[in-house]
Amino acid sequence: MQGRKPKPTALKKLEGNPGKRALNTKEPKPKPAIPRCPSHLNTVARREWKRVTFKLYEMGVLTQTDRAALASYCVAYAHWVMAEEKLKIEEAVIETGKGNLVQNPWIQISKRSMEQVVKFAAEFGMTPSSRARLIVDTHDDEDEMAGLLFGSAVKVK
Repeated sequence: MQGRKPKPTALKKLEGNPGKRALNTKEPKPKPAIPRCPSHLNTVARREWKRVTFKLYEMGVLTQTDRAALASYCVAYAHWVMAEEKLKIEEAVIETGKGNLVQNPWIQISKRSMEQVVKFAAEFGMTPSSRARLIVDTHDDEDEMAGLLFGSAVKVK
């Protein structure tokens, strides 16, 4: 029987370890990196790849090992865009060769692709609810300079 998939330790730390359980100290920690864009991605998927990779890298959630998951997100996004473009020119209900009225198949393709996009986006912290669970320690140049001059206990406001 399968339960919930385990959260990565880094994600638990960002959330403040709400369960207060012991953290896995031996979990693999790949270095943040921007993987090379796969050559099989179409133009729309490549554009999405370029749009999100640096942002994910800045957030510290993108590594070389995430290439396939990110490519899958981009492909699902491209399929969603393609289906939505088709639905701009085609009706939601179409007539079959026998004269029956049926739902346009592009609606189902759009719906499935959108669901995939949202699932992959949540994995990378790209949805509002997934980001709301994260606690990110940010600093600016003033804080860094104050820390160098006065010690790390000083926080400039």
